[in-house]
Amino acid sequence: MRIVDDVKLDFSDVLIRPKRSTLESRKNAKLERTFRFKHSKQSWTGVPIIAANMDHTGTWPMNKALVEFGMLTAICKFLHYIPLKNAIKTIGLDYNLDEIEYDLKWICLDVANGYTERFMDFVKTSRQHEATKNSIIIAGNVCTPEATEEIILAGADIVKIGIGPGSVCTTRKITGVGFPQLSATIECADAAHGLGGHIITDGGCQVPGDIAKSFGAGADFVMLGGMFAGHDECEGTVENGKMSFYGMSSEDAQLKHYGKKASHRASEGKKVYIEHKGSVRTTVEEILGGLRSACTYAGAKTLKDLPKCTTFVKVNRQLNEVFS
Repeated sequence: MRIVDDVKLDFSDVLIRPKRSTLESRKNAKLERTFRFKHSKQSWTGVPIIAANMDHTGTWPMNKALVEFGMLTAICKFLHYIPLKNAIKTIGLDYNLDEIEYDLKWICLDVANGYTERFMDFVKTSRQHEATKNSIIIAGNVCTPEATEEIILAGADIVKIGIGPGSVCTTRKITGVGFPQLSATIECADAAHGLGGHIITDGGCQVPGDIAKSFGAGADFVMLGGMFAGHDECEGTVENGKMSFYGMSSEDAQLKHYGKKASHRASEGKKVYIEHKGSVRTTVEEILGGLRSACTYAGAKTLKDLPKCTTFVKVNRQLNEVFS
């Protein structure tokens, strides 16, 4: 048994300190970034925000809406490709109806626990496989720099960071395992960038300011589930003004996709009902407006510059709760 004495921080524990800015208007802050990736050697340009690969948010309508803003959607693995060839083209897949072959530009290898040897071996196999060796491979989830480095060295271009911070994830309550998301982002980004890799902060962002803090902490991409939930573009029906939203390790998800909850597994997610929010466009515009304003306050002309311009100030949590 070992105890780490260093204080680890979550988004609610800090604020971004404002400083002198040369930007005349927040509309001049550039949010698009261009990335080149370590293993695939491919490039991508856009606003590095991703809808989470969940039943509710990882949908084709969500993809269609976010593409207009230069964003990405991680399509839920339980959706089928065949009836959606036009939508597929928008995320970089070349579709052949006759041979059913895919030229996969992006692949997300997503598991709850990215620390197993089996998972590391699968990342290696995916990088070496003829069909996926040139793909941009995202792999996770982990929350420590050592595992981030190992996954990048195994062949991933981008590592997904976050164990338990999601709004409908109960891993921390059920298992006691996790890591405060802001500190995880800072430490894992440093590890990834040292090897020429990238990270996605996955989970824990509840408001646009949390997204700004993620980018300020060094995240290359931010993945959103709860903030994109409850919109017209999500899977599900509206009942009494609300939509259901559940974690992908919840009992609801296990029953839906596997017909039962295996006896050796606990439910590490929950189901909640959230207000229907209408079109996701309104939420996206709020997020982008918040990011532009954050860049302006921090003195960053571009989103890429935000980590270099960010100074975090620790807050008195009790006082913060009083005024929030």
